[in-house]
Amino acid sequence: MAVMARDQWTDERLDDLNGRLDSGFAAIGREFQALRLETRTEFTAIRAELTTEFAAVRSEAATEFASVRSEIAGMRSEMNAQFAAQHRTMVQLIGGMIATIAVGFAGTIATVLTQA
Repeated sequence: MAVMARDQWTDERLDDLNGRLDSGFAAIGREFQALRLETRTEFTAIRAELTTEFAAVRSEAATEFASVRSEIAGMRSEMNAQFAAQHRTMVQLIGGMIATIAVGFAGTIATVLTQA
């Protein structure tokens, strides 16, 4: 069995390893900063887009609700006009019936009085 030679860790090699670790962590730090910046930029863009979209939806909803309110007001005035017309017709019919009954009673009374 062959014995593997052990590497000797000299001060120069340790300093070199330390430098490579420092530069590696510095690169990772720069990557994280770039990722944070990119994420922040994307969230800002998404927030702005959502704000614009929500404003458009609110505006559209307000317009639609105003349209619906207008239609309901129109229907309400139509119904009021129809009820008023029906009320007028009912009053005229009842008035005509009362007049007919009154004329009938007057005729009956006149007939009875002329017979006596």
